[in-house]
Order: sequence, then structure tokens, then C-alpha cells
Amino acid sequence: MDYAKLATTLRRVALDAGAKIMEIYEADDFEVRAKSDASPVTEADEAADALIFAALTEAFPGVLIVTEEQADSHARAAQDFLIVDPLDGTKEFVKRRGDFTVNIAYVWDGVPVRGIVYAPARRRLFYTDADGRSVEETGSFTPGLHGETHPLRVSTPDNDALMVVASKSHRDQATDDYIGRYEVRDMTSAGSSLKFCLVASGEADLYPRLGRTMEWDTAAGDAVLRGAGGAVVRFDDHAPLRYGKPGYENPFFIAYAPGVDLKEA
Repeated sequence: MDYAKLATTLRRVALDAGAKIMEIYEADDFEVRAKSDASPVTEADEAADALIFAALTEAFPGVLIVTEEQADSHARAAQDFLIVDPLDGTKEFVKRRGDFTVNIAYVWDGVPVRGIVYAPARRRLFYTDADGRSVEETGSFTPGLHGETHPLRVSTPDNDALMVVASKSHRDQATDDYIGRYEVRDMTSAGSSLKFCLVASGEADLYPRLGRTMEWDTAAGDAVLRGAGGAVVRFDDHAPLRYGKPGYENPFFIAYAPGVDLKEA
């Protein structure tokens, strides 16, 4: 993989998809339907997916593209692949709460080595550069003009005063019970893959997820967190979270800044 081309392409494509999503988000109304698993899908999901899939297919012919909105891609497998959630946080989108993201990642041999997370309504853009280092870009987010970038680095945690981030839409008692095993200074909530980015930026130390997720939900945020010095492990045995699993379904996991004294499941 040409990582310089990949970084440039992912940034351009994510910004274009974000612009399309915001065009629909800011309209007076938009269509919402239920998928077979009862989760919502909007015209923004589908429009962004079509845009991203076409652009990635043209830029990287022959590379498998796994995307949430194309069920036939979920049965395919390869050692390396691009994985896409064109609009992560659809519930947040529908409720007009802003915490939704465009997620694109490149996976090699089970590891998300590059990724981009763009939150267009929050005006936050996180990605790995050509060398795999994670940055946050600020500015106008113009596809052909890069703004200022700031290196991302995880916190140095204080296990007597941890900052924890949890899901807005998927918080449950099991998650609260697990968080209760830590000494917590404060908690915040966020939607979509922004939770990984808050750990990557040092704004949080720990993000546990005790609920169903798919690899397209996590791969881009995982890549950004890894590029900032963080880690994502399985909840049950603390082994690194791997990608390319059958059906692209994840186990429960913990995203964290190294130095957090992880508690057993």
C-alpha cells in the first residue's frame, strides 16, 4: 500500500462524504428507515456510502472494501482491506445531536494501521498521517488545502483519578458496574467513534464497551488511537483486538491509554 496516497485519499474522501452528510443533516427533513436488524439508516448513510465506495474503488482497484451499508461485502475476506462506516452514530444524526462521524480504515494482517475519523457537525478531524502518526487537523477542512495539524498523544493516566468516556446511546448497567471498579475523577459521554479520539487526544483515559459493535464501527478510531500511543483490547482476556473476523463482529473491548490499571472482566 502506498501510505502517502492512502492518507491523502482518505482525507479527501472523508471530507467529501462529510459535506454530503451535512447537506442532508441541515435540510428540513430527511428519510429514516429501519434495517433488518432494526437499526436506523438514513439517506445520508446511503449517499455517503456511495460516494466513499466509488472513490476508494477508483483509487485502490483490487483492494477489498468492506462497508456497513453493503451486506455482500460482509461475507468476503482478505489479508488487507479498507473498512468503512459512512455515517457512524446514525441515532445521533437522527436526533440532530451532532456526535456522528465518517470512519474509514485500512487493515493489514488483522491490525488497523491507518484510519480517519471526521465529525463534520463537531468540526473535528482526526487521522493517521503517511507515517502512521495520529494528528488532529483544524481549519477550514478544504479537501485541497490542509489546515494546521496537532500531534495526538494519549494521557499519562492517574489511576486514582481517571477520566472515562462512555457511549451516549448504548450505556447500560454492565458498563456502569465495570466503570465503578475504577477510581474515576470524571466521566463524559460521546457518540460514535469520537470516544476513541477522546482517548487518543488525552481528553479521556479509558473507554470500555460492553455491547455489540462491528469492525466498521471501531477500525478507524482504533487506528487513530494506536497512532497516538493507545491500545484496544478484548474485554475478556485483554488480548489485542483483531480485525478481519468472521462476519466482522467484535467482542466487548476496552480502549485505553497505557498506564491504566485494567480491571479483569
